[in-house]
Amino acid sequence: MTAPAAPRPLRERLRAARLPAFGGLRGFWSWWGQSLLAWLPRSWRRVLGLDRGRLLLQLDVQGVQLRVQDEDGVRDVARLPALDTLPSADVAMSGLLARSLQDLPRWLVLPASVALRRRMTLPAAAAERLRDVIGFEIDRQTPFAADAVAYDARLLGPGAGDAQLDVELIAVPHEATRLAEAALGDLSEHLAGIDVLDMDGVPLAVNLLPPERRRVQADPMRNWNLVLATLALLAGAAMLWQILDNRRTAADAFEQIANQRARAARGVAAQRQELVDSVQGQVFLDQARAGRPTAVEVLEDLSRRIPDDTHLEKLAIEGGRITLIGRSSEASALPARLEGSRLWRAPALAGALQSDPRSGRDIFTLTAELATAPTKPAEQRRDPNR
Repeated sequence: MTAPAAPRPLRERLRAARLPAFGGLRGFWSWWGQSLLAWLPRSWRRVLGLDRGRLLLQLDVQGVQLRVQDEDGVRDVARLPALDTLPSADVAMSGLLARSLQDLPRWLVLPASVALRRRMTLPAAAAERLRDVIGFEIDRQTPFAADAVAYDARLLGPGAGDAQLDVELIAVPHEATRLAEAALGDLSEHLAGIDVLDMDGVPLAVNLLPPERRRVQADPMRNWNLVLATLALLAGAAMLWQILDNRRTAADAFEQIANQRARAARGVAAQRQELVDSVQGQVFLDQARAGRPTAVEVLEDLSRRIPDDTHLEKLAIEGGRITLIGRSSEASALPARLEGSRLWRAPALAGALQSDPRSGRDIFTLTAELATAPTKPAEQRRDPNR
């Protein structure tokens, strides 16, 4: 037997046992996940079943010492008397431990004196299948054959050179593990692994039990955790859907309000434009009316210019045009008499003169254009909202 490696604190040992497989994606993912979970409060990790610890079964001359190992270290919790005096060690242990401790994975721990430990350097590529690789080194590193010992390897860290690993081989003869399992009696049927103590009485965090015999301890909170996780996912999805639905409802309501206000604004703009057009039209008509002579002014000027022997039968003022129909003995001279007035312009006879045999006068039709004074363009009112 060689001298064991120098003892180290428990936290350092656990950290070394959980180092990632260098260069392996799976090892990096495991290390990364554990590093993230380490930030969670301890109470949360326990609720999620991430820090349950393990129950250690240690044989001695007085029976079986029951110990619990977790992040706080290793502590004694109970002791079973000599197993040959008990009808059922499993039942007796259940009566001594709390329910939370009974569900912990059970590990048999062997004393340091029965284990052979060898420290060696391996290539970093061996990290993915470390236990299989170390099995080929048993014949060279120990006086036993590979099928004569229960063995495991633990990763201590990177080696001295590049792409190397510092590894320790732990081997225990099958005879020692068989005797220990036989001493446990019915407790050996539920083992999750077999570990070895170092010289300080602290487990090395290895598993000498063959993989096919390792009992996977079911987490009693696993189903509840799955249910809670499912409910959390459903609640999160429902919350996101509700938020999306609320946003859609708010967007539809905002669109309706915007459309209503837009229609109201268009209506107000149309009414304002109608008012502006009406005002501008009224101003234009007023200005146009103010620029034309009145009918009284036209009649007064005509009465001064038309000779006495002229008789008017019709006087019409329509759309800026004056029409005179009547009888006169000087009908041909009437346009010249009407020339020069400021109230109209371009007086002229319309059509040929016709003689009236009864009166001896000529029937005439005379037209002229009303004179319109120049008007200023209507001022358009500026809309302050434009």
